Amino acid sequence: MQRFKPIEILLVDDDPAHVRLTMEVIKGCKINNNVTVMRNGEEALNFLFKRPPFEDRAMPDLIMLDLNIPKKSGLEVIKEIRQGPEIKNLPVIVLTTSDDAKDIETAYKLGANCYITKPVDLNQFINVINCIEEFWLTIVKLPTRVQ
Repeated sequence: MQRFKPIEILLVDDDPAHVRLTMEVIKGCKINNNVTVMRNGEEALNFLFKRPPFEDRAMPDLIMLDLNIPKKSGLEVIKEIRQGPEIKNLPVIVLTTSDDAKDIETAYKLGANCYITKPVDLNQFINVINCIEEFWLTIVKLPTRVQ
């Protein structure tokens, strides 16, 4: 199936190395996509709720969210997303270094769609991003984007 509109991805991560690597892998995929990067939870929520200066930005089809981000944690971001009527159905992939059982349980309770621990090994990290691409951008039917 060919998509006519590119898939809009919001990547929320403050680690420059993880952002750079994730962007490289996603940009190299077969699916037409646009990636927007936010470096902290507050900025991500302003983007998602179209607060200044993001009023005219395209709403994402998919969110890739680190939990360990400044200003508002990833868990706080999930909670606010799920309370926002116009964005509550956006798929949220938690992609984080934490493998703490409490973080995993809390993320799912708040409404994360999946929880993935970032591998330390470079090749494994690339493989994880490729698997996310294959599943979420090729196999899964995403909800219609809210404008």
